Amino acid sequence: MSGIAVVTGAGSGIGAAISRELAARGRVVIPTDLDPAAAAATGAACGSPATHRLDVTEPVEVAEVITSIVTEHGPMEVFVSNAGISRMRRFLEITPEEFDSTIGVNLRGLFLASQAAARSMVAAGRPGCIVNVASMAGKQGRVPYLADYVASKFGVVGLTQAMAFELAEHEIRVNSVCPGYVATPMQDRELAWESELRGVDVEAVRELYLADTPLRRLELPEDVARVVAFLAGPDASFVTGESLAVNGGAFMD
Repeated sequence: MSGIAVVTGAGSGIGAAISRELAARGRVVIPTDLDPAAAAATGAACGSPATHRLDVTEPVEVAEVITSIVTEHGPMEVFVSNAGISRMRRFLEITPEEFDSTIGVNLRGLFLASQAAARSMVAAGRPGCIVNVASMAGKQGRVPYLADYVASKFGVVGLTQAMAFELAEHEIRVNSVCPGYVATPMQDRELAWESELRGVDVEAVRELYLADTPLRRLELPEDVARVVAFLAGPDASFVTGESLAVNGGAFMD
């Protein structure tokens, strides 16, 4: 397998695991991240020819980075929109600024990045694949203290379907993955926040996550990465518009 693959939010966690998995399967991976040092570390692990700083909330920067990548390395075949943020607040305490921030990165930023990638693929006149990283919180609202995050990820699921419908004529497939309780630095922060909000210790919250997952373990970034690699590969050549649950049964649809 060959071809350029670009990953946003690739500096750690799920994005870094996706980058490593795609590289292991023969892709030339270009990791991007708001933290350029983190992107470079992932790039070193993947044998990447380049890495880029990328703020997905800045449309001019997004367009410039995508243009630079395809100019220097050739047409993009796979684009993974993974960059995202979270914070935990009770619904009644979320400020308009916090809501805007979450939507700005998780939905608007994903829109900007995926749109720029799709434009590049259309201009190249070649088939392509886009994978958006959503969440099981994009399929259910039964998630405590994450109302703004839930709203953003529901948006990602809907946007994925709309993109898939319109981009099919250009032979661009668009899907998303919906992870569950993934053991990442983001989850470490959420464990601390939720323990404070619930008034219990971190281990008690971790046990809640485990109890909510029929397979009885926390998800690993690699669990998500392998499904992204499947969606980006030939075995998924007739799959588009789907949002695949990758959560150990924590949410079944």
